[in-house]
Amino acid sequence: MANGFVAYLRGDQNTPGERKLVQKLDFFILTFCCLMYFLNYLDRTNLNNAYVSGMKEELDFQGNQLNQINTVFTVGYTIGQVPCNIALYYIKPRYFFPACMVAWAGLTMVTAAAQKPEDIMAIRFFQAIFESSTFVGTHYILGSWYTERELGKRSGIFTASGLAGTMIGGFIQTGIHSSMDGLRNLSGWRWLFIIDGIITLPVALYGFLLFPDTPKNTRAPYLSSAEKALAISRVPEVSERTPISWSFVKHCFRTWYWYFFVILWILAGETESFSTNALLQLYMKNHPTETYSVTQNNNYPTGVPAVGIVATLFWATLTDYLGGKRYLVGYWIAITGVLTSSLMLAYPHSTTIHFAMYYIAGSVYACQATFFAWANDVLRYEEDSLRAVVIAMWLWRSGRWPWFGCRAERRGGGRWRV
Repeated sequence: MANGFVAYLRGDQNTPGERKLVQKLDFFILTFCCLMYFLNYLDRTNLNNAYVSGMKEELDFQGNQLNQINTVFTVGYTIGQVPCNIALYYIKPRYFFPACMVAWAGLTMVTAAAQKPEDIMAIRFFQAIFESSTFVGTHYILGSWYTERELGKRSGIFTASGLAGTMIGGFIQTGIHSSMDGLRNLSGWRWLFIIDGIITLPVALYGFLLFPDTPKNTRAPYLSSAEKALAISRVPEVSERTPISWSFVKHCFRTWYWYFFVILWILAGETESFSTNALLQLYMKNHPTETYSVTQNNNYPTGVPAVGIVATLFWATLTDYLGGKRYLVGYWIAITGVLTSSLMLAYPHSTTIHFAMYYIAGSVYACQATFFAWANDVLRYEEDSLRAVVIAMWLWRSGRWPWFGCRAERRGGGRWRV
């Protein structure tokens, strides 16, 4: 079994030509998508890092305004899902993805000029619309190029790249605060937004020049005619694309898998909300007995995505190796959610328990890669249905987060709960 697992990790392509093709796909598709998602999360989560690095005091945040901004972002993210995914029907991904990246990079840099929380609310709403293109669009692309046995690992690596953006963002803010705070009369948190936006632009250019689109319409110069034909033959041939119409909508609602995956992701996606709404940062910022430094406020929460990266790669690889048994992750996140919540409620005054449970809860991020790979597995022959399910999974899941942000409030002693 051990030898088989090692062989699986190296790849199970049958011919040298197929191995070479997959290596090229990994380099050009996976590299760009991972960098895009890394920067997506870096630009997205820098708000929480800025909040604990002086932005709260400088812009005079009051009450629950950080959660309100996160709610506004989520609303924009939800609204952007359908238009962004419909756009992929008509605009080549190598044009559409970079254009969205340039737009959200510009809005990230504009955030540095904010003078009050309401400015950030407006900026984050439009930023979210452009950032909503990345996750579901990438999963559609991965499903177009990779086989069922290859998909879980790639989905795991892609998802882990976003978590890496969350984790590294804390360290970047720490470095910027210590070296650039006050430079040219700008606070360190303002430099964070400027730098995050700037480093997004070269990746957008890389995607514009080298992203291969989909197997049937690719013009990538690094793929030979034989490799393009092989790429098409490796994945099931889907039925002809149907137009976006009411009949298409009715078809989606008549399929069992639409309801299954939507409900599954509403429940699974909600388990990540503690991290999205920065509850650990808020817990530290409002701790009743401890005062944490800016460095600690930025660095300590990075343990949550670090655990998420390990869990994501482990479960994505394992479920691929087990022949696509993605449902196993559902058991894991259910057990983890119950355990961590119960212990935090049982020991409300224990800082050690709270930190440990927040870190352990980071493992629920494993559901992203495995459940979206599961949807890709089931819907390989249903191009329109695939898109509908992926949109709905993320759209309905996103629709739950505004409720979470509005309900999250500070309870006595600086403990943040829902």
